[in-house]
Amino acid sequence: MVFSEDQKKRYSRQLVIPEIGPAGQEKLLRSKVLIIGTGGLGSPVALYLAAAGVGTVGLVDKDAVDLSNLQRQILHSTETLGVAKVESAAGRLRALNPDVQVICHPVFVDESNIDRLIAPYDFVVECTDSFDAKYLVNDACVRGGKAFCHGAVIRFFGQIMTYVPGKGPCYRCAFRQPPDPEKAPDAKKLGVIGAVPGVIGCLQAMEAIKFLTGAGELLTGKLLSFDALTMDFETIELQPDPNCPACGKE
Repeated sequence: MVFSEDQKKRYSRQLVIPEIGPAGQEKLLRSKVLIIGTGGLGSPVALYLAAAGVGTVGLVDKDAVDLSNLQRQILHSTETLGVAKVESAAGRLRALNPDVQVICHPVFVDESNIDRLIAPYDFVVECTDSFDAKYLVNDACVRGGKAFCHGAVIRFFGQIMTYVPGKGPCYRCAFRQPPDPEKAPDAKKLGVIGAVPGVIGCLQAMEAIKFLTGAGELLTGKLLSFDALTMDFETIELQPDPNCPACGKE
């Protein structure tokens, strides 16, 4: 691939990194990533993947921008209040990097559309705020043989893990069933500090970049947790569950 002069300058800080270089940058430009959720987590994911030069970014979200979003959802702005989140996000990403093709999917994920949505993409980033959606994305990615990165945040805490088919446990291996809805943590009730999804979302973007370029080691078989109050990161080793209803042998 021959880079234009603008591309050489735009990606100059990545082109000089041995683990990325011209070959890695070409991989990014030819890659397709689907981001499910354009809120607190999806905002930094989308911004950093677009800035890095991921060629196609798909955005899935049916919500519109609300004033309560702006404390943490940095893709959006006061000027886009009431606008569909995918359209608000797409305008920001296209302004950031014209190399990137942005595809908007203004829907909520469900059993009727999830397989079709993930099919064209090389990597999926799960940025939802619903346990049902998290399990739905996990099961579809396992079924479809798609690598994905899970992220979750509440109050001052966040967590992240990456699933690669055949290389480690899936989300259901670690968390077999969704929690009781009446006991499940809810950011609307418990809150979330805006910088926490910023941290976790940036880590999710990094996992996507590593997967697409082959650089470094992924968080496969690991759950990384973050406590903003103490600035502690903890990595928990995870094992595949042979009886997992999603990825188990049966």
